[in-house]
Amino acid sequence: MSHNAIYLDYQSTTPLDSRVLDAMLPHLTQHYANPSSPHQPGRRAAAVLRTARRQVRESLGARHDAEIVFTSGATEANHLAILGAVAASRRTFASHVVVTTIEHKSVLAAYDQLSAAGYSVTTVPADHNGRVSAADVAAAITPRTALVSVMYANNEIGTIQPVAEIAETTRHYGVLLHVDAVQAVGAVDINVSSLGVDLLTISAHKIYGPKGVGALYIRRGTRLRPQYAGSQEQGIRAGTVNVAGAVGLAAALGILVTERELDARRSARLRDRLAERLLAALPHARVNGSRAYRLPGNLSLTVPGVDAADLIQALPDLAISSGSACTSGLGEPSHVLTAIGLGAAEARATIRLSVGRYTRDSEIEYAARRIIAAVAHLDPQAA
Repeated sequence: MSHNAIYLDYQSTTPLDSRVLDAMLPHLTQHYANPSSPHQPGRRAAAVLRTARRQVRESLGARHDAEIVFTSGATEANHLAILGAVAASRRTFASHVVVTTIEHKSVLAAYDQLSAAGYSVTTVPADHNGRVSAADVAAAITPRTALVSVMYANNEIGTIQPVAEIAETTRHYGVLLHVDAVQAVGAVDINVSSLGVDLLTISAHKIYGPKGVGALYIRRGTRLRPQYAGSQEQGIRAGTVNVAGAVGLAAALGILVTERELDARRSARLRDRLAERLLAALPHARVNGSRAYRLPGNLSLTVPGVDAADLIQALPDLAISSGSACTSGLGEPSHVLTAIGLGAAEARATIRLSVGRYTRDSEIEYAARRIIAAVAHLDPQAA
């Protein structure tokens, strides 16, 4: 990406906050010992790791440090949560799982594995705004249900789900609830204890932290079968722990505790300004997802008649997406957009714009002008 390109893809990844980098640097350059080693530098690294774990626990509102397991990122955490919880389920004859139609690809991949292993999978639909109802989740649960997965906020259309209400439902039926909160944690004040979820996934690089580290919250008493044998991370996740990454995740979360509300208000203002400019100039364009329950920095926009891939190609000075970074480039319409009722052509005519902590007002104005001009060039009738 050109240094002059305007970055509007914060839901794909975020820039590393300099304060997070400052917190990490000593553990990359000076205090680099393995926290499992018995010598003094190793014990010092172990102490740093304990501090990072406590900070993550406090930021998420968990009650016990042991409820936090560091991972290599959200994909690993999702698979560990889903496959591990189902394998260790206490429910008699547990052979059924529930997932929504708009989950992240990594979650759906784990459910595909369960389906291939003989589990029955029920998919709960989202409405045209991308919202899932607790009543529909309740209707999907059976006496053999081991796990329900519902993402907190969608990575493409930004819709926020009624997680607390869904958690109340799963608790009523005695079924575990896994929540992918990767997109939500940067914008929503999450307290896992009051939410009542059993498993919750976060990732550092979506909240101005480093790539390659995430965390899984495992409510105390929730059984999980480890995917690999090893003594690290309470025996749940094997491999040398990324101490510097854990420090970075903890630092990023700590910053959010004090700045999340300000960031959210600012991002929502910039997002709304961008939407107003584009909708005023592109009368056929429309916004996808809930207007009331939506991430503050998200704008999913369908411009009928304009292929998103062509629009992105025409805008080398803007970093925008046609959807999830995990699905763009596959040449198939987004499963999220088709799940909320868009046809294949409409899905392919949809771009995702996301703003964040470092987006400036001047960049919004420039981006709006460039997108409007590019649409007019590609399809004069669209503008």
